[in-house]
Amino acid sequence: MESNGNLPGRRGGVATLERPAVDLSHVELRQMYELMVLSRMLDERMVLMNRAGRAAFQISCQGHEGVTGIAFALDPARDWLVPYYRDLPAVLRFGMTPREVLMSLLAKQGEPNSNGRQMPAHYGSRRLRIVTTGSPVGTQIPQAAGVALAAKIRGEDTVVYTAIGEGGTSEGDFHEGLNWAGIYKLPVLFVVQNNHYAISVPLEKQMANQDISARAEGYAMPGISISGSDALEVYRVAREAVDRARRGDGPTLIEIKVHRFTPHSSDDDHFQYRTKDELAQDRQDDPLVVTANRLKELGALTDEHEQEMRARIRQLINEAGEEAENAPYPDPSEAFTQVYAPEGMTV
Repeated sequence: MESNGNLPGRRGGVATLERPAVDLSHVELRQMYELMVLSRMLDERMVLMNRAGRAAFQISCQGHEGVTGIAFALDPARDWLVPYYRDLPAVLRFGMTPREVLMSLLAKQGEPNSNGRQMPAHYGSRRLRIVTTGSPVGTQIPQAAGVALAAKIRGEDTVVYTAIGEGGTSEGDFHEGLNWAGIYKLPVLFVVQNNHYAISVPLEKQMANQDISARAEGYAMPGISISGSDALEVYRVAREAVDRARRGDGPTLIEIKVHRFTPHSSDDDHFQYRTKDELAQDRQDDPLVVTANRLKELGALTDEHEQEMRARIRQLINEAGEEAENAPYPDPSEAFTQVYAPEGMTV
């Protein structure tokens, strides 16, 4: 098998690997799967709230849930997230609650990301070690390198996770961030969640090389392309990359090939550029189905586990939704707070 570094990978397609051996107990495997189910069901609720006119905007992670495997390879107590807008599983793993996510969706007073000032899915929490997400595409990549550089200078045992869609890799920020991290061997996981569409532009119209992981070679770091349908395989690859970063051996570029089951956002009509047959084919690789089957093969999950899990999550989301709906909106008098300096303040 060809490799683009020290991790297994293959150019020209998704790596074909043996079934992974993971260092997670059956309880931990169920926790990983439960986070995937929570992400999907919470996302589905947000879609419904948008369609009902209660939320102005929504951007989905449905089909990307296999990336949960990377979140489980990280340590929320010492690592940092510099996420992008489809990283709902990662921010939930780092401690954000469904109630807080729904309050952000509705721009309610006290929501932790921006106190109602940002768009939904623009995550940020100093308390949870989540660096604030910005709207410009790609800016999180050099920011993640900066966080990792600061941690290295301080001698901290920290790994930084950042993610981007494949379309964002055409931005200069992507290349500048990888170059800097490669030069200084920074402890960063650069994750490209490749769903094959930059909004409506297909991958083959964005770049000649169909494997983004091949770009890692130019920055002297390992690169690997894997399928995002099996969260256990994603976890195994991420675990190796995290261990490598903690040893001081530098960054890794991981391309996770996923399917986007929904339009780019609630303002997009993907039937203008995708067919129903294509979408139906994509559903055959649903990460929830593939990962559940893997866990059942291992004896870590049963149908009874899954039924109980979904009922518990449904109740949690119902309660979170009710609390978020009933929460007050920010007072209009505070619209410019933390935007303009107070009168008389010297800056």
